[in-house]
Amino acid sequence: MRLEPLLALVLALLVVASSVAVVYAKHESRRLFAELEELNRERDRLNAEWGMLQLEQGAWATHGRVERIGREQLDMKMPGRDEIIILRRQGR
Repeated sequence: MRLEPLLALVLALLVVASSVAVVYAKHESRRLFAELEELNRERDRLNAEWGMLQLEQGAWATHGRVERIGREQLDMKMPGRDEIIILRRQGR
């Protein structure tokens, strides 16, 4: 029995297996790249939303708005001079 045909068959199978592995690796690489791009788009969308929420929070917490709500809804008013008490820390 000659080993050359058997060796040629084994080598041919190894070449086919290697080719399939290369195709699979390329496919997986493209799939992962597409997933990475999708995650980057999601990150960018979330960053934009975060920025808008920070602006909104800043608008809701302005001193003028808080003061207006205190006056209108809670019937608060600025204290007069005789109603203000200043406390000083002793020691230090």
